[in-house]
Amino acid sequence: MSLDDDAAEARAQGWRTLAALHASIEDALERALQREFDLSVSEYSVLDVLARQDGWHMRMNQLSRAVVLSQSATTRLVTRMENRGLLSRYLCVDDRRGIYTEVTAAGHDLLAGARPLHDATLAEALREAQKLPELAPLVDALARLPISPATA
Repeated sequence: MSLDDDAAEARAQGWRTLAALHASIEDALERALQREFDLSVSEYSVLDVLARQDGWHMRMNQLSRAVVLSQSATTRLVTRMENRGLLSRYLCVDDRRGIYTEVTAAGHDLLAGARPLHDATLAEALREAQKLPELAPLVDALARLPISPATA
Protein backbone atom coordinates (compact mmCIF):
# COMPACT_ATOMS: atom_id res chain seq x y z
CA MET A 1 0.00 0.00 0.00
CA SER A 2 1.36 3.45 -0.92
CA LEU A 3 1.32 6.53 1.27
CA ASP A 4 -1.51 7.92 -0.88
CA ASP A 5 -3.49 4.72 -0.31
CA ASP A 6 -2.80 4.93 3.43
CA ALA A 7 -3.99 8.56 3.53
CA ALA A 8 -7.12 7.70 1.57
CA GLU A 9 -7.89 4.79 3.90
CA ALA A 10 -7.33 7.00 6.97
CA ARG A 11 -9.76 9.59 5.58
CA ALA A 12 -12.31 6.89 4.76
CA GLN A 13 -11.98 5.38 8.23
CA GLY A 14 -12.34 8.82 9.79
CA TRP A 15 -15.48 9.47 7.76
CA ARG A 16 -16.97 6.10 8.73
CA THR A 17 -16.26 6.85 12.39
CA LEU A 18 -17.84 10.30 12.14
CA ALA A 19 -20.88 8.83 10.39
CA ALA A 20 -21.20 6.19 13.15
CA LEU A 21 -21.14 8.88 15.85
CA HIS A 22 -23.69 10.98 13.97
CA ALA A 23 -26.02 8.02 13.44
CA SER A 24 -25.81 6.99 17.08
CA ILE A 25 -26.62 10.49 18.34
CA GLU A 26 -29.36 11.11 15.78
CA ASP A 27 -31.02 7.79 16.61
CA ALA A 28 -31.08 8.58 20.34
CA LEU A 29 -32.47 12.08 19.70
CA GLU A 30 -35.08 10.82 17.23
CA ARG A 31 -36.41 8.20 19.65
CA ALA A 32 -36.58 10.61 22.59
CA LEU A 33 -38.15 13.52 20.69
CA GLN A 34 -40.69 11.31 18.92
CA ARG A 35 -41.68 9.56 22.13
CA GLU A 36 -42.17 12.67 24.24
CA PHE A 37 -43.09 15.40 21.75
CA ASP A 38 -44.05 13.75 18.43
CA LEU A 39 -41.17 15.72 16.93
CA SER A 40 -38.47 14.52 14.52
CA VAL A 41 -34.84 15.59 14.78
CA SER A 42 -35.28 17.59 11.55
CA GLU A 43 -38.35 19.35 12.94
CA TYR A 44 -36.50 20.14 16.17
CA SER A 45 -33.57 21.50 14.14
CA VAL A 46 -35.84 23.76 12.10
CA LEU A 47 -37.50 25.15 15.24
CA ASP A 48 -34.13 25.61 16.96
CA VAL A 49 -32.43 27.31 14.00
CA LEU A 50 -35.36 29.65 13.38
CA ALA A 51 -35.81 30.51 17.06
CA ARG A 52 -32.17 31.62 17.25
CA GLN A 53 -32.57 34.16 14.42
CA ASP A 54 -32.94 37.86 15.04
CA GLY A 55 -36.62 38.45 14.35
CA TRP A 56 -37.19 34.65 14.18
CA HIS A 57 -37.41 34.31 10.42
CA MET A 58 -35.22 33.10 7.55
CA ARG A 59 -35.56 32.67 3.83
CA MET A 60 -36.30 29.08 2.82
CA ASN A 61 -32.95 28.65 1.03
CA GLN A 62 -31.08 29.84 4.13
CA LEU A 63 -33.08 27.44 6.28
CA SER A 64 -32.34 24.48 4.01
CA ARG A 65 -28.59 25.17 4.28
CA ALA A 66 -28.80 25.63 8.05
CA VAL A 67 -30.57 22.31 8.67
CA VAL A 68 -28.64 20.45 5.93
CA LEU A 69 -31.63 19.38 3.85
CA SER A 70 -32.36 19.86 0.17
CA GLN A 71 -34.62 22.78 -0.67
CA SER A 72 -37.44 20.43 -1.67
CA ALA A 73 -37.15 18.42 1.56
CA THR A 74 -37.08 21.64 3.57
CA THR A 75 -40.17 22.93 1.79
CA ARG A 76 -42.07 19.69 2.50
CA LEU A 77 -40.95 19.74 6.14
CA VAL A 78 -41.92 23.40 6.61
CA THR A 79 -45.31 22.72 5.02
CA ARG A 80 -45.97 19.86 7.47
CA MET A 81 -44.86 22.03 10.39
CA GLU A 82 -46.98 24.93 9.15
CA ASN A 83 -49.98 22.58 9.00
CA ARG A 84 -49.29 21.67 12.64
CA GLY A 85 -49.28 25.38 13.56
CA LEU A 86 -45.56 25.41 14.49
CA LEU A 87 -44.33 27.69 11.70
CA SER A 88 -45.66 30.41 9.45
CA ARG A 89 -44.43 31.68 6.09
CA TYR A 90 -44.86 35.07 4.49
CA LEU A 91 -43.55 36.98 1.50
CA CYS A 92 -40.57 39.26 1.95
CA VAL A 93 -41.66 42.91 1.76
CA ASP A 94 -38.52 43.97 -0.16
CA ASP A 95 -38.39 41.01 -2.55
CA ARG A 96 -41.70 39.31 -3.30
CA ARG A 97 -39.81 36.27 -4.62
CA GLY A 98 -38.42 35.67 -1.13
CA ILE A 99 -40.38 33.67 1.42
CA TYR A 100 -39.60 33.96 5.11
CA THR A 101 -40.31 31.29 7.69
CA GLU A 102 -40.74 31.97 11.38
CA VAL A 103 -41.70 30.07 14.51
CA THR A 104 -45.23 30.57 15.85
CA ALA A 105 -46.09 30.83 19.53
CA ALA A 106 -47.06 27.13 19.49
CA GLY A 107 -43.69 26.31 17.91
CA HIS A 108 -41.84 28.30 20.58
CA ASP A 109 -43.80 26.48 23.30
CA LEU A 110 -43.01 23.07 21.80
CA LEU A 111 -39.33 23.98 21.41
CA ALA A 112 -39.14 25.21 25.00
CA GLY A 113 -40.61 21.92 26.20
CA ALA A 114 -38.41 19.75 23.95
CA ARG A 115 -35.09 21.55 24.45
CA PRO A 116 -34.30 20.10 27.91
CA LEU A 117 -34.97 16.56 26.64
CA HIS A 118 -32.92 17.20 23.49
CA ASP A 119 -29.99 18.57 25.48
CA ALA A 120 -30.09 15.78 28.08
CA THR A 121 -30.36 13.10 25.38
CA LEU A 122 -27.49 14.63 23.44
CA ALA A 123 -25.32 14.74 26.56
CA GLU A 124 -26.14 11.10 27.38
CA ALA A 125 -25.46 9.97 23.79
CA LEU A 126 -22.07 11.69 23.91
CA ARG A 127 -21.27 10.08 27.30
CA GLU A 128 -22.10 6.66 25.83
CA ALA A 129 -20.02 7.36 22.71
CA GLN A 130 -17.12 8.46 24.91
CA LYS A 131 -16.97 4.90 26.29
CA LEU A 132 -16.17 3.49 22.83
CA PRO A 133 -12.47 3.78 21.95
CA GLU A 134 -13.16 4.43 18.26
CA LEU A 135 -15.60 7.28 19.03
CA ALA A 136 -13.90 8.86 22.06
CA PRO A 137 -11.49 11.03 20.03
CA LEU A 138 -14.39 12.58 18.11
CA VAL A 139 -16.33 13.26 21.31
CA ASP A 140 -13.21 14.89 22.75
CA ALA A 141 -12.87 17.04 19.61
CA LEU A 142 -16.50 18.17 19.91
CA ALA A 143 -15.89 19.23 23.51
CA ARG A 144 -13.01 21.45 22.34
CA LEU A 145 -15.01 23.30 19.67
CA PRO A 146 -15.48 27.00 20.43
CA ILE A 147 -19.00 28.18 21.09
CA SER A 148 -20.13 30.51 18.34
CA PRO A 149 -22.24 33.53 19.36
CA ALA A 150 -24.90 32.46 16.82
CA THR A 151 -25.45 29.16 18.65
CA ALA A 152 -24.98 30.28 22.24
